[in-house]
Amino acid sequence: MSAVSTPVSTANPQGWREWRGSRRNAVLALALGAFGIGTTEFVAMGLLPSIADSLGTTEPTAGHVISAYALGVVVGAPLIAALTARMSRRTLLIALMVAFTIGNAATVLAQSYGMLMVARFVAGLPHGAYFGVAALVAAHLAGPDARAKAVGQVMLGLSVANVIGVPAATWLGSALGWRAAFVVVVVIGLLTIGALSVFLPTLSGMKITNPITELGALTRPQVWFTLFIGIVGFGGMFAFYTYISTTLTSVSGVSESFIPIALMLFGLGMVTGNIAGGALADRGVVRAIFIGLVAITVVLILFALLASNPWAALVLTFLIGVSGTALTPALQIRLMDVAEDAQTLAAALNHSALNIANAGGAWLGGLVIAAGYGYRAPSLLGAGLAVAGLLVLALALAYARRVRAKAPALPQTDELVTVDAR
Repeated sequence: MSAVSTPVSTANPQGWREWRGSRRNAVLALALGAFGIGTTEFVAMGLLPSIADSLGTTEPTAGHVISAYALGVVVGAPLIAALTARMSRRTLLIALMVAFTIGNAATVLAQSYGMLMVARFVAGLPHGAYFGVAALVAAHLAGPDARAKAVGQVMLGLSVANVIGVPAATWLGSALGWRAAFVVVVVIGLLTIGALSVFLPTLSGMKITNPITELGALTRPQVWFTLFIGIVGFGGMFAFYTYISTTLTSVSGVSESFIPIALMLFGLGMVTGNIAGGALADRGVVRAIFIGLVAITVVLILFALLASNPWAALVLTFLIGVSGTALTPALQIRLMDVAEDAQTLAAALNHSALNIANAGGAWLGGLVIAAGYGYRAPSLLGAGLAVAGLLVLALALAYARRVRAKAPALPQTDELVTVDAR
């Protein structure tokens, strides 16, 4: 209903309830797309042996399909966000989900390693742009007082995928062949297209820009500071998560059959982190980022110290999921704030940054293990990366103060520029 775009008066309780219900349905539709994206991003990891066997290649070679997807995310996020700046946000979101569904359908039909690599790259292209635009739309629908909470609700789809979507699709892929897992993703994509078409309003109140304006985000130092906070700080969580299975079995003494439960605990932590992070960011974005990075540092150090105790290790696995994911809504909102009139590109770049953090954290964690420091080392490395994220945040705030000192007459509307006590 068109009333979603324009809140009705609270003097009409029935109309107010209808408007809130429509807004909730729109955010749920956006979250459904996030659920599908989260499922396709991680399900291939558990099916690599099956993929390798069916294509007649080795498992390490088959692992490149995961890299192909990540490369699609990194390339597609800024490119699509800039080139589609003039498009209606509603039309763009539906088009991105159509492209996502086509990429996953091509994955199901791929008959060779080369075709599969291309299909996974194509499936990854809409990932970052979808999350970026979905975050902007959710924030627009929620209004200024609840925008981070709404962004967190969209990202909740990604977290829930790790708890439900990935395990279910992996089980189905193991039972019926790996292609069945991606058939599930195609179905989710089709359902999301339908949900967006039905529940997403026209969004006529959202500002449409152009490619030149969007590219202007790359000239703003605070955009780069924020991206580096995500790359470095979030890399700490991925340094831990990449090697979680071996760490829990070899250091904590957790049974291999219990690893799926541990992964589910981490996923539940991600769900909790999205909800808590959204609420915290609505009370102060910079403060939320600071608290998130400090929390990651503390729990990763505790994990390294207490990893030999299986119960402590499992509790801390949950807490690492909470603290790491709690950063996401705050980083997304901060990018939208500091990008000014180039919010689409900046919001999409957040997901390029997080994929770089994923790859970088995994690579650095592997280096310290290969150097002989053991499986506790990635957690300590991750804590160090979180501290580095705090240092980048401090540099960003110091730079903002210097800019404000040089131009005191500028309007102080952004939380970062005003550097308030929050």
